[in-house]
Amino acid sequence: MMVIRPVGREDLPGLMALAGKTGGGLTSLPADETTLSARIERSIQTWEGVLPKGDQGYVFVLEDTASGSVAGICAIEVAVGLNDPWYNYRVGTMVHASKELNVYNALPTLFLTHDHTGSSELCTLFLDPAWRKEGNGYLLSKSRFMFMAAFRDRFNEKVVAEMRGVIDEHGYSPFWESLGQRFFSMPFARADYLCGTGQKAFIAELMPKHPIYTDFLSEEARAVIGQVHPQTAPARAVLEKEGFRYRNYVDIFDGGPTLECDIDRIRAIRKSRLVEVAEGQPAPGDLPVCLVANEQYQHYRAMLVQADPHTDKLLLSAQQLDALNCHAGDRVRLVRLCPEEKKV
Repeated sequence: MMVIRPVGREDLPGLMALAGKTGGGLTSLPADETTLSARIERSIQTWEGVLPKGDQGYVFVLEDTASGSVAGICAIEVAVGLNDPWYNYRVGTMVHASKELNVYNALPTLFLTHDHTGSSELCTLFLDPAWRKEGNGYLLSKSRFMFMAAFRDRFNEKVVAEMRGVIDEHGYSPFWESLGQRFFSMPFARADYLCGTGQKAFIAELMPKHPIYTDFLSEEARAVIGQVHPQTAPARAVLEKEGFRYRNYVDIFDGGPTLECDIDRIRAIRKSRLVEVAEGQPAPGDLPVCLVANEQYQHYRAMLVQADPHTDKLLLSAQQLDALNCHAGDRVRLVRLCPEEKKV
């Protein structure tokens, strides 16, 4: 049985193993034990309520209850950019025109911004390749929405998600090689590692302070602006079906897109409902897969079940109740895992 739960100190070896499988480019999951240990501690302190808003971040793991192994990780930053600047490039346009010469040029441009400061961020989504089956990716990604719905007042109006940009198996990033490398004078992997381990001062010191005309970048670099890593394409599709959109903001390192959505417009948050739970087996039939989560802040659990998403009383087996830390009579949050396909 696969269950989402808050990260614990005992999960450090499992997170290190996951970090070694990312292939690079996932800044918030570096293969650095000190950094990951500190991330776990910050998450625990967030749940304990001892951190200011700008330091708060929740980390969840996907656990196989049969073996106790950690199969994936996902996280939420409560409010980005309140302590350290949170940079994006905004893809825009600058116009150069001359009436006298009858010349009009609209040139695509990258503007350095802090426009998403204060937003809540979905981050650190990674699923072990061996577990990319049976809806685990959906569970890992969307379980965060159930947590946000249950504890809405802890998050901000806008939610953003930085998608990993195009980078090959050797760590080569076309966007970085054409732009970042010229200002930072270091390999992409080095800059990514420094950022992931909290050493971000170099960004403000070395970033270009003026708009960048993308026509000066290589054709290969221009082609990947706003594009995702092939392994990230499914994650992007999941978020877009939940209501997230690309609004012309990209990552300063690899050019990957930043998706955004107002929190109350996210489908899983908007459509989730509280229902009473009871022990039993659902009636036979072809029932859709649903997300179900308890309402316990410090003992949060989420999992997938087959159920009628419109039911007023959810029947779960004793094993499922135990996995959710629930008892008969408790109220749980329920929503259909994926949007219903519109009939033509």
